[in-house]
Order: sequence, then structure tokens, then C-alpha cells
Amino acid sequence: MDASTLVQVRKRALTVETIYHEFGPRSETPVRMVAATAVVANPYTGSFVEDLNPFMEALRPLAEEMSQEMVKALGGSDNVESYGKAAIVGTAGEIEHGAVWHVAGGWGMRHVLQEALSMVPSAKAVAATGYRLMVPMHHVSASYVRSHYSGMEIGIQDAPRPNEILFSLVMADGGRINSRLGGLTANEISVHDGQR
Repeated sequence: MDASTLVQVRKRALTVETIYHEFGPRSETPVRMVAATAVVANPYTGSFVEDLNPFMEALRPLAEEMSQEMVKALGGSDNVESYGKAAIVGTAGEIEHGAVWHVAGGWGMRHVLQEALSMVPSAKAVAATGYRLMVPMHHVSASYVRSHYSGMEIGIQDAPRPNEILFSLVMADGGRINSRLGGLTANEISVHDGQR
């Protein structure tokens, strides 16, 4: 299959959550969480294909476009503090079909953010239409920043159909509201190794 025809998008969605409080003191600055989602035809439905790299590479432009959309929603890349990625494979596919998003989705966000050093946390599943998944998130510069361990739910009511994959990227402009469990804080990042 030609690389230009590998990525067939049926629909996309952009979800923005604004969090003001978690039953404690109201934050002076709400935290915004954004999820960009794309429902894509699975080119490998019903068959075993050894080399999935062409699909993985073909997804990069979509991941970059989704990342740009989220950055715009958050007011610019300087505002992005955490991220994550996920894939839900329809029941006629296999988990490895969703794993192509590890490279493509992570590359898309890193390419747009440029200064992101930490590994992009991820989740994936093979599931029926309408399944929802929690996407793990952590700080873009240092994965040990405890205040930014969080998650965002993603899903679309009519996706993925058995022959589709739902790909998602998530970003946020802050950590958990009222985080108070110690550990490395964002303003203490100093090693710049993606961890501390």
C-alpha cells in the first residue's frame, strides 16, 4: 500500500477541559487539559503484516497537525507543561497496530514543542466501539515532577469501529490542582535529562 494512502481519517475531535478546583481552594489559574483525537482506518485489519513502519512513518504529519492544534488551544508551546498519548485499536486489529503511535505521536509533540525532553507516557488497548481510555500524563521536561502525574480520559462514542484505530494526544498547561505531595517541583528541574 502506498504511504500516501495509508492514513485515511474518518473524523477528528478536540476536547478542552478547564479545571478550577478539586473541592479544595480555588486555583488562581485554572488548569486546561486538551485532547486531540483522530479516527483512522486500520490498513492492516484482518491480516498479519510484518513491517508496520510505513504506517508509523505515514502518521507523523497527522501527529504534528494534532499537536499544533493543541498548542494553539493552550495559547502557545510555552504554556504546555505536560503530555501523553494513547491508541484504541478496533477489535479486528491487534495491539501492535496501536503501538505505531509510540513513535509517530511522540515525534509529533516533540517536533512542535521542541524543548520537550521527557519520555511521552502512553496507553493503548484493543477494544469495542465507544471504549474510553485514561491517558497518563507527566511533565514535558522532567518525568519525575510529581505534581504533573495526571491523566485525561479520551474516547469517541462511535469509534473505533472494528476496522479503525483511534489515536489521541493530550497536553495540559499545568499539573494537578492543589498538588501537595512533595517531590521534585517544576521550578526545581535542573539536570535536563528528561527525568530530573
